[in-house]
Amino acid sequence: MQISSVRPVFFSPTGTSEAVVRAIADGVGVTVAEPVDLTRPEVRAQSLRTGPDELLVIGVPVYMGRIPELLGEWLAGLAADNTPAVCVAVYGNRAFEDSLIELRNAVAERGGAVVACAAYIGEHSFSDPALPTAQGRPDADDLAHAQSLGRKVRERLDAMAGVSAADMAAVPGDYPSPKPTKLWDVDFIAVDDGCVQCGLCAEVCPVGAIDPEDSARIDVEKCITCCACIKRCPQGARSVKPGPVMDARKRLNANFGEPKQPEWFF
Repeated sequence: MQISSVRPVFFSPTGTSEAVVRAIADGVGVTVAEPVDLTRPEVRAQSLRTGPDELLVIGVPVYMGRIPELLGEWLAGLAADNTPAVCVAVYGNRAFEDSLIELRNAVAERGGAVVACAAYIGEHSFSDPALPTAQGRPDADDLAHAQSLGRKVRERLDAMAGVSAADMAAVPGDYPSPKPTKLWDVDFIAVDDGCVQCGLCAEVCPVGAIDPEDSARIDVEKCITCCACIKRCPQGARSVKPGPVMDARKRLNANFGEPKQPEWFF
């Protein structure tokens, strides 16, 4: 079957899922349609319709072994008309657990024919140079691997007369997942005197948890601990306080230092 375009879709507060999805899309070798950046709340409020001649490449980070809970409503509104799809989970070198099967099934339930799935490694949200976990991932090798996945998917589609639900890629994991989706409600971000109130942290926060007039005011019930505001602060004025997030950062650094490699599933 022939596809006319590839549609990159991603939720990517710190840029790792976006980088992988864009590399896969580039590797497909057809026109890349306008990306759908679900990190932005206004984009999550819009539905997406895709057709059978378009390849959907959708990538999300893994939170507590599952896909981000805030994407549930958007996924429920996806309208894919027998659209071939690639589902991608990006995890911080610990485990992707039930996230990939959850994403695959959500896309399939909305009309996607999931012909491939993949798990890639991205720098963990809690990682920093002092306590790194998958620091700098996805790296050049990861992105080259992602491009090669795009080429492989294109080759497989070119050899097929069409796609259907029967072509759904087999992936590991439990569905429905028994793992909780509830994230921590924790005051874990310290803001020091280097803050110039530029407002970038509020701009990049995917859930509007930061007061744009006072960056030290954070709604901990909205916060999803993605750490985008910390990683992207141009002044380096935001950091992790002592407490549960810092403890988790130490455990990740101690227990998950051995680099894991990307995996494909067809």
